Amino acid sequence: MASGEFNLIKKYFVSPSSPNEVILGVGDDCAVVAVPEGRQLAITTDTLVAGVHFPLETSAADIACKAIAVNLSDLAAMGAEPAWLTLALTLPGEDTGWLESFSESFRHLAKQYHLQLVGGDTTQGPMSITLQAIGFVDPDKIMRRDAARAGDAIYVSGTLGDAAAGLKILEQGGADGHDQAWLVDRLNRPEPRVELGMRVSGFCKCAIDISDGLAADLGHILEASHCGATLDIDRLPLSRQLVEYSAGRDTVDWNMVLSGGDDYELCLVVTPENEDKLMAVASRLELPLTHIGVIEAHDSLNIVDQSGARYLLDNRGYEHFSR
Repeated sequence: MASGEFNLIKKYFVSPSSPNEVILGVGDDCAVVAVPEGRQLAITTDTLVAGVHFPLETSAADIACKAIAVNLSDLAAMGAEPAWLTLALTLPGEDTGWLESFSESFRHLAKQYHLQLVGGDTTQGPMSITLQAIGFVDPDKIMRRDAARAGDAIYVSGTLGDAAAGLKILEQGGADGHDQAWLVDRLNRPEPRVELGMRVSGFCKCAIDISDGLAADLGHILEASHCGATLDIDRLPLSRQLVEYSAGRDTVDWNMVLSGGDDYELCLVVTPENEDKLMAVASRLELPLTHIGVIEAHDSLNIVDQSGARYLLDNRGYEHFSR
């Protein structure tokens, strides 16, 4: 692959045009970009490894979608406007069909979110995809993990647990019917809540994207903000497809919903006086937002049902290098 690296880049990843902020893009030793006056950069990096972050049989098009989406989800959690991408692509070999499918899907999603690929690397080895996403953010509109305070309300976008169910379906042999295929798509093609993050950042000061599971990611907010929270498990939003797959809400695997990961929804923490603003944004975007709990002045995460009975998690979400 090394001998054809530059031809590969030129054939599959060089864009014919660049926005005005890109002084030098793909093809030079470094990208050179100009930052708009009065704005700051939000920068995130995610690596997807075959067999760890996606099943080995995942299509090239789905891998490209997920690679971009998980990075955009991080930008969304900060309220950032997407701008640029870099891509480090490691492949076992130069598979023309795979590269055509990957690059076509990659370009399509990048165009949808107004992203410009400005650099990266290709190399030969076990498949992994590393993306760095860079966005613009207004200094006074950055959503942070350390800004939660006792009395704030906790909301989540969309529905939870779908991707974990999709992975379970794949592990059991594949989708059976439209509803199960929809759950698998939620795993392979998550929808980053970019517009939501940008619209609420003016009044919402605390957020995180749900990548490792609600319990784990909300836990990051609680740790950074030195506070605790109580969640109402009966309020957690579930899709019709997940409920039917689980044979009813009463038999849903709540550990999967709370800790399964790969949701890529946003968990938002807002002051009570801003809840109406939040719901107005949700209405304009036609995106469900659900109030699931409250920030409290202690140091633990409590999960209860509407009767007050506590739910104990088997685990707190996905962690690399855990034993």
